[in-house]
Amino acid sequence: MRGKFGTAAVLLSAALTLTACGGGGGGGNPLDTTSAAPSGSAPAGGGGKAVIGSFDFDESVLLGSIYAQALEAKGVQVEEKPRIGSREVVYDQVKSGGLTIVPEYNGNLLAFVDLKATAATTDEVNAALKEKLPPELEVLDSSPAEDKDTLSVTKETQTKDSLTTMEDLAKVSKSMVVGGPPEFKKRWEARFKEVYGLEFKEWKPTGPTTADAIKDGTVQVGNVFSTDPKMAANGLVALQDPKNIFPAQNVTPLLNKAAASDTVKTVLNDVSAKLTTQSLLDMMQKISVNKDEPATVAKEWLTTNGLG
Repeated sequence: MRGKFGTAAVLLSAALTLTACGGGGGGGNPLDTTSAAPSGSAPAGGGGKAVIGSFDFDESVLLGSIYAQALEAKGVQVEEKPRIGSREVVYDQVKSGGLTIVPEYNGNLLAFVDLKATAATTDEVNAALKEKLPPELEVLDSSPAEDKDTLSVTKETQTKDSLTTMEDLAKVSKSMVVGGPPEFKKRWEARFKEVYGLEFKEWKPTGPTTADAIKDGTVQVGNVFSTDPKMAANGLVALQDPKNIFPAQNVTPLLNKAAASDTVKTVLNDVSAKLTTQSLLDMMQKISVNKDEPATVAKEWLTTNGLG
């Protein structure tokens, strides 16, 4: 969802005029999904270097750095391409072989490849992914770490409108402005209406600043991810989702099969086995609040867990 969905509309527009990956990423056009893998990336059989991409938000950059440093510690040659853009861009790059690996969120990945998906639990989502992913792609083990989409409000709004669940929101949603990533409306408007009867006064793109937009009143409700440190800092409350409209969102590596070696798969599965929601929260606190660099935070976590 942390992106987890990314910022599709802005980045797709920018990519038409820029040939470099945005936000500090590596070179190459993120929209060029039909060309061969870049020079130096892994050929069939995974014999070359691992090219690791990430979405354009801090948590994805952190996870990409964890993957990269864990692989380097095992002697794998790595190239990082952080902050490439949204799933719409990154997915095609992995499929074409331009990227070897991207840290994904299994539920949102399934929703992307199957608009009619109804799987909710981790096991259901991963089983569905194995059926729906194209033959070029595979997912490895999901980590216990989960970063779920939420619809969140301030505590004041919760109290004033007696809101506990997303179902409760239906009675007031028509008077509310809802915020989220630029692609949030396209992905969720019909589903919100179908499942919970939600219709909003306005949909406003707020991207990674959604938690701040809720706090300052720019929007009254918004799509904030559960590991965003600003949930607690801004006094926000996630509305319960009793009908599981938001599926499991476990951190899960997505790989190009031909480009990923057995070593890569083993190392990433070892990372996933030790990555928890609490450790993700702790690391994001260091990045968002302490302003530590993702690569530094990644290194500390890997060292602590005997992976770096």
